[in-house]
Amino acid sequence: MSKIYIPTTKPEDWQSLLADPEKQWRRGYSAKALAYCWQEADGFPACVNRVFKKSDIDLFHEIEILLAIPEHKVSLPGGKRSSQNDLFVLAKSDYELISIAVEGKVSEPFGDTVSKWIKHETPGKIKRLEFLRTELGIATANVSNIRYQLLHRTAAAILEAKRFNASNALMLVHSFSQKDEWFENYALFAALFGIDAKANRIHSAAKIGDIQLYLGWIKGNPKYLEK
Repeated sequence: MSKIYIPTTKPEDWQSLLADPEKQWRRGYSAKALAYCWQEADGFPACVNRVFKKSDIDLFHEIEILLAIPEHKVSLPGGKRSSQNDLFVLAKSDYELISIAVEGKVSEPFGDTVSKWIKHETPGKIKRLEFLRTELGIATANVSNIRYQLLHRTAAAILEAKRFNASNALMLVHSFSQKDEWFENYALFAALFGIDAKANRIHSAAKIGDIQLYLGWIKGNPKYLEK
C-alpha cells in the first residue's frame, strides 16, 4: 500500500479510489453523498460539527481536521483483505490527537453478521476474528449477531490511533438515510460496550490500553443524495 497520497480537488476525485468505482459511484448512494458532503465542507461538515459542539464530551467541542484520506485501507491479520475506510480522518483537539474511521451509509447494510461471515471457517478468518475481539476489548462477548463490518471498521480506528500516537479513536457512521436504516445493527454493536445508542450522539465506549474509544452515528444532509 502506497504511503504517498494525492490531495483531492473535487468530489469526483474520490471515485477512482473505490473498490468498485462503476457500481458504487451512483446518485443516492453513500460513496457519492459522502464525497460531495466532505469535499464541499473542506473540514468537518456542518451536520458533524453540530453534533460535536453539542456533545457532553469536551474533547469534541474544539476539534479540527489535520488530514482526511478517502478510501483509506488498514491492514488486518488473517488474510490479504484490508479494512477499507470510506474516509479516515486524523484530527486534533487542543493537544490530543483523534483517529476517526468514517463509515458512510444510506440504504446499504453493514454486510454479513459474524456468524454468516465465518460460516465457511478458515484459519485466516479465525485468526482475524480473534484479533478483532482482542483489539476491541470484547474477547469474551458473543458477537455472532454483530455485523462484521462494524468490528473491523472500529478496529481500524484503533489501529490508526496507535500508528499516529493518538490517544483517542472514533468509529463514526455518517448516514444519509433519513429513516436511520440499519441503525439497529449499530445499536446492537454499541451495546457490547454498555451503550444505549442514540442517533446524532457521540458515545464514550471503552478505554482500550492507552486509547479511549468512542462510537457515533450522525445523520447527514439529504441534499447530498441528489448530487
